[in-house]
Amino acid sequence: MQKPLYMFTNMKTMHLHISPNSLISDIQNEFNRLFPFLKIEFFNNKSFTRSNYSASHLIPHQKKIGECQLGIKDYAIEIENEMKVSVLEKLFKEHFNLAVKVLRKSGNLWLETTMTDNWSLEQQNNHGRELSTARSNKPDVEDYDLKRDADRY
Repeated sequence: MQKPLYMFTNMKTMHLHISPNSLISDIQNEFNRLFPFLKIEFFNNKSFTRSNYSASHLIPHQKKIGECQLGIKDYAIEIENEMKVSVLEKLFKEHFNLAVKVLRKSGNLWLETTMTDNWSLEQQNNHGRELSTARSNKPDVEDYDLKRDADRY
């Protein structure tokens, strides 16, 4: 019997089980359950340079993670609300040798979190919620402030 893809130990921690047979889309969907205004994308980017995070390097969602990277073994990543985006991306690099980018929802768009990689996943998700949910009719409301909450974590 195959292990479940994820398990919550509490509402702030998720254990994301990844095996060679895990579909990229399943990993993305389970991550999205905890962080509905964030998503992760996987890239064929062995150099891990920012210039290689383009649509042409995007791994199709229907692929198994073991097809993208040979030698992947079963492993569970512990993802916490307070984890920084940069730490999550580094975990995928260290444990699976996979390039992963976290994107934040902004209305109908998905934006890279490059400028705010030092924010926690919870901060990113909350900011995505703010940017994507109905607002008051104030036209002068700014969408974001990159320095907001920067000293909080």
